[in-house]
Amino acid sequence: MRAAASGARSVLRTSARRAIWPALALIAALLVPALLDAHQFAPALLEVQEHEPGRAAVTWKQPAVRVQGSRLRPVLPGSCQGVGTPVVTRAGTGILARWEIACPGGLVGKTLGVEGIATSGADVLLRVAMADARSFRRVLTPDQPSFLVPSVDSRLRVVWSYARLGVEHILTGWDHLLFVLGLVLLVGRGRTLFWTITAFTVGHSMTLVLASLGLVRVPQAPMEAAIALSIYVLAVELVRSRGGRRTLVQRAPWLVAGGFGLLHGLGFAGALAEVGLPQGEIPLALFAFNVGIEVGQLAFVALVLVAMAGLRRLPVRWPRWAPALPAYAIGSLAIYWFLERLVRVVVPGV
Repeated sequence: MRAAASGARSVLRTSARRAIWPALALIAALLVPALLDAHQFAPALLEVQEHEPGRAAVTWKQPAVRVQGSRLRPVLPGSCQGVGTPVVTRAGTGILARWEIACPGGLVGKTLGVEGIATSGADVLLRVAMADARSFRRVLTPDQPSFLVPSVDSRLRVVWSYARLGVEHILTGWDHLLFVLGLVLLVGRGRTLFWTITAFTVGHSMTLVLASLGLVRVPQAPMEAAIALSIYVLAVELVRSRGGRRTLVQRAPWLVAGGFGLLHGLGFAGALAEVGLPQGEIPLALFAFNVGIEVGQLAFVALVLVAMAGLRRLPVRWPRWAPALPAYAIGSLAIYWFLERLVRVVVPGV
């Protein structure tokens, strides 16, 4: 009986070893295309700015690269008529169109929306600025593709919209997630991980607020390249830790995480600048956006810890080089992003 049980376990381990590599290959095939295009947080934007009662300027920006077969189209009130010819230009990762509209009776009580959100793969940011200095911000989704302009906005809607935006930003920002993954792999579980993630949170929260309020200004392209370089540095530290070398990052990971967090916060602020902040509710919107980032970040850390615990329980004898594979994968992606973004710094507009 013991021999039979031992033989069964041996067969199970062999089968698991054979199955794990095709599974990892399949996961890589699904994730690599998205990873190589990391952090392209480029949602469509519809902005309607009323500069006098009944007259408004419309700005429509959509990503230059879209899901095949999808077509986003702004839907303006039927009573509004276009004035003049739209001006279309290329702006960064998107295509920008501007034109004027005349809306008898103003915008209050009228509906603005966008068609094609469900097939586009991206949400749409809506900004409405009224002639009386009031403003509204919304994230249009497949479930809510339109917005009825009210006479007043509610704080609860501001909190929900910006918190949701923060969650989406961190969960679609592969470079930020990869940095957090590197921290978890380097530090492991327990109190040290808690303080390291907390330091990273404090760091990026500080620069997010300062940059969003205009107190700190850093060009976006060099900052994105520096973020990629910070991930590469962390990958190098992961490789060194495998060799038993004690570096500053390993002795005081919270200090390094906090420093790099200052850098990553500028990236979050760049994304928030695309959306804008509601006048009169700036502190509330900043707080909600930051809370959303933290919720998404903590959910990702929890997922990584569960996955690591699951891998440790697999009846698999991993190759000796397997533990170093994540570090080399993170480093390879990071240096690819760094070189790609460096090109944009040297040759703007590429």
